[in-house]
Amino acid sequence: MHARLVRSAAVAVAAAGTLTWAPAVSAQTSEPSPSASAAPAETPAPDTGSVEITTKDTAGDVLPGATFLLLDSAGQETGRGKTDAQGKVSFPDLTPGVYRLKETASGSPLHEVAADQDVIVTPGATTRLTITDPFKAAKVLLEAKDDKNGKLLPGATVNIGTGASTLLTLTTGTNGTASGELPVSSRKTQFWAKEIKAPAGYDLYKPTKTFTAGPGAPVTVTVTNAKTATAPKPDPSDTPTHKPSRTPSTPADKPGSGTGEAKPPPQGATDTPSADSSSAAAAPVGDATPSAPTGSLARTGADATPWLIGGAAALIAAGGGALAIVRLSRPDRSTDDGNTGN
Repeated sequence: MHARLVRSAAVAVAAAGTLTWAPAVSAQTSEPSPSASAAPAETPAPDTGSVEITTKDTAGDVLPGATFLLLDSAGQETGRGKTDAQGKVSFPDLTPGVYRLKETASGSPLHEVAADQDVIVTPGATTRLTITDPFKAAKVLLEAKDDKNGKLLPGATVNIGTGASTLLTLTTGTNGTASGELPVSSRKTQFWAKEIKAPAGYDLYKPTKTFTAGPGAPVTVTVTNAKTATAPKPDPSDTPTHKPSRTPSTPADKPGSGTGEAKPPPQGATDTPSADSSSAAAAPVGDATPSAPTGSLARTGADATPWLIGGAAALIAAGGGALAIVRLSRPDRSTDDGNTGN
């Protein structure tokens, strides 16, 4: 092809009368160039994402020095960082997907680390998270004591809380103490303590105590109880003794009981026995004293002596009278005998 173009050009020049050499403008190479459409297309790199973390506590203060670890879905570490003075740390150029965020240190002796959580990374976007580290719990020691001698008392139950919420309930054991952890929400938190059950034998401690506790710090709460007052037992010596006087109808003590006393007969009494006394005189001496008639005093064994004496005197008088009668009858008989003889 190239030879035909050159020959045609020479013939054209010879016809014009001038012999010159002129290359053909339309000459082309024998190998065609590849077209642009035949070149392979380049694949663009996928867009990456990032994670930005801000760390604070429950009071809203930022926490510098907190350390975080980022793990991919296979559990491999893909990033590690620590928060700056503003409490921030970033993980850039992350392949989109789901990651696991772990806080390994809070950077503060007053705070605990936050729980692990999942983070989703999207292409071309920054995932922003706020991590809140809780305060460490306060260590509470409860004591119940005798208000007089300070003896520790078991069995006291106390509620501890803040505001209107009860956060902890403690009961003292055999050693009179109890302990627990009290959650706090700030560096200085005010709490109240209220006893709801008193130790056995003691009155309830009614006042509500208030105290302040800080994160991770020990605090002691003490309630004092007074012994339950008991009514004193009456003293027998203080009780007035009243013995009612005997009425005429009250029977006297029996002889031999140790309480009866022999009483002399009333003044003006005669030795002459009455109709009732004859039966009394006939009773054996050793028998019990017969019941006294209503309205009279009881008689003792000593009252029988006058009656015996009176009875003997009556017998003597009767014997004397019989003798006098016999003597008076003897002269009459002698007179009668003399007359008969004459």
